[in-house]
Amino acid sequence: MYNSTLSNYTMKNKFLIEMQSRGYLNQCTDIDRLSEICNKNSISAYIGFDCTASSLHVGSLLQIMILKLMQKHGHRPIVLLGGGTTLIGDPSGKDSTRKMLEQKDIKKNIQSIKKVFNKILDTSNKKTKPVFVNNAKWLTKLNYINFLRDVGTHFTLNKMLTFDSVKLRLDREQSLSYMEFNYMILQAYDFYQLFKKNNCILQIGGSDQWGNIVSGVDLIRRMIKKESFGLTSPLITLASGSKMGKTEKGAIWLNENLLSPYEYWQFWRNTDDRDVKRFFNFFTEIDPNEVDELFKKESNINKLKVILANEATKILHGENESVKAEKTAKETFERKGISQNLPEIKVLLKNIEKGINLLDFLSNHKITSSKSDARRIIASRGLKINDVLVINEKKELILNDFKKKFLKISCGKKKHYIVKII
Repeated sequence: MYNSTLSNYTMKNKFLIEMQSRGYLNQCTDIDRLSEICNKNSISAYIGFDCTASSLHVGSLLQIMILKLMQKHGHRPIVLLGGGTTLIGDPSGKDSTRKMLEQKDIKKNIQSIKKVFNKILDTSNKKTKPVFVNNAKWLTKLNYINFLRDVGTHFTLNKMLTFDSVKLRLDREQSLSYMEFNYMILQAYDFYQLFKKNNCILQIGGSDQWGNIVSGVDLIRRMIKKESFGLTSPLITLASGSKMGKTEKGAIWLNENLLSPYEYWQFWRNTDDRDVKRFFNFFTEIDPNEVDELFKKESNINKLKVILANEATKILHGENESVKAEKTAKETFERKGISQNLPEIKVLLKNIEKGINLLDFLSNHKITSSKSDARRIIASRGLKINDVLVINEKKELILNDFKKKFLKISCGKKKHYIVKII
């Protein structure tokens, strides 16, 4: 058993103090001992990320911010990109088996995902520069019989069945394949490998990973009689009850090719009033004490949301894109103009001269999810072209709709696009 209770713990280490003050700290296998070690030495800690898509979404951002905080306090983050475990799929919090991916697709995803880490994390300091590892390096070379004898012997079904990642799935009467059941053992083995090869003494993950993380700590202790630690952050539940990173439009991707800096800025600008202060602590680098002072001085929640959007966008896309996004929002909403920085859709002149069916256009360019969705939005008076309400669902986009080769389409209050003739 591990003493994961933090309520009676008085923080003695700056890194862990800031983790707690920002709300990053949920459970730890031995917080007193970890604090003692962090006070004496810089440590290496890892967080694992599945590579099921070409980009992570904002639901993974809290974990990346923790890696960034590690660097601030002189510790080295290890980013494990799970090329091996993605072949299996983590059952934690999932109602069904993940879609199986080919190795070549996973490799492409890894290269794409790494771009975000290189933007957010500091790669210039030799002492804290992130280390990237791919667990396919060791997992795809395992000898099954040897693995069962050397590693499998340290796991009992009785204990594995008590962990939430397995138990919740079985309680829902959803089938859990033997392949997925092995995921916990593979993740524990990852920690063991990183401990040996990278002197990594700490694994960090979301609270749904607690069972997997504890299994790794146990494996290291049993196989090589060494001390290691596990720490979890809370899973983020929005005040609205929805899942972090998911919207009506889809996932809030971190890669710029899937979501523009402006759309990313808008996501933070549209934060629920009840989540704003939490998100300042989670997703900006403003000191928590300064956040408290800011909320005492500024009572206008919309002004606070703009600051949040600017700070969060700056971390991912840089200050120039953050400033540009705020300027675009002002031009679009306050002055009702056509900002050149809105997400852009290009159309050929010859197609406009023929006329383009509006419903087809909205659906084909993912402005709406379908033609029927477009009809519903028009019927509910939610679509505008150049700030003029569209009431005819049979409308076609024609040359006269454009002003100097540009027009603005507004879908609802928050989605705006420029259509440009080329």
